[in-house]
Amino acid sequence: MANLSGTTIMLTGAGGALATAVAQELVDAGAELILVGRGEALKRAEDRFPATEVLDLDLTDPASAEQLRRHKVDALVHTAGAFSMQDAHKATEQDLQQMIGANLTTLFHAVQGVLPHMIRQKEGLIVGISAGQAARMSGKGAALYTASKAAVAAYLLSVHDELKGKGVRACVVYPMGAIDTPANREAGMDWDDTIDPRGLAQTIAHALTRPARAHITELKVYPDH
Repeated sequence: MANLSGTTIMLTGAGGALATAVAQELVDAGAELILVGRGEALKRAEDRFPATEVLDLDLTDPASAEQLRRHKVDALVHTAGAFSMQDAHKATEQDLQQMIGANLTTLFHAVQGVLPHMIRQKEGLIVGISAGQAARMSGKGAALYTASKAAVAAYLLSVHDELKGKGVRACVVYPMGAIDTPANREAGMDWDDTIDPRGLAQTIAHALTRPARAHITELKVYPDH
């Protein structure tokens, strides 16, 4: 098991299916958590996991970055995001803004929030979740989702290249399939074609323990088939 004792980690999307698995893994590894989320989902996470801070924030709002700057963290794990499907020729401006806002804008504000402290302490790690479609540039009905998740990867890898000399690193995780969540099960997805969120959480925890000289910048996680 990963050892993250003494590490303060900010986890966004708190209360979501993946974030819940990640939170459990990080708590088991000894990390101290700052939970960031919204509404009832955040309340469920607060009730389940010990946290030094619980922040109810809309990460699409630029003001959220200023709120996050008040907190000192060693790592950010950004799981906040959304998925929707629409035929490319029927996609609307609202569809575009929704996908960019949920997947890229939230990441941008979270990163802007944690970077000042990470740069000052000359150490920090940012982990973000992209998608298998972004890695392969495919996905029927998922052009906007794929584009927004590809932007997540491009942004994080660029941040890594720019700031690694200052001690700040980034890692992109690509789930190469749907994650096994209640919502995906209700949508009728085959259990065998989905990724175990606990295994994905263990992969994220592993990335968080890598030293600078053995850093992982990209991880693809596959279902068992």
